[in-house]
Amino acid sequence: MPSTRINNHIRRLRFDNNEMTQEELAQRAGCTRQTIIALEQGKYVPSIELAFKIAKAFGVALEEVFQYEE
Repeated sequence: MPSTRINNHIRRLRFDNNEMTQEELAQRAGCTRQTIIALEQGKYVPSIELAFKIAKAFGVALEEVFQYEE
């Protein structure tokens, strides 16, 4: 069975948004800084709700933050 992965551009988007800190993004998305760290490192896949909140924090479409790859 092929493995799947959700890739993200959170780190790049943070720096594109006036070097937003992990803590600032966590506050805007309603999660912890540790969650943002795990996401950036590819160690955690967010719930769909959290994914939308992160995209909203950046003011971009969900697909600009997260991509699904087989």
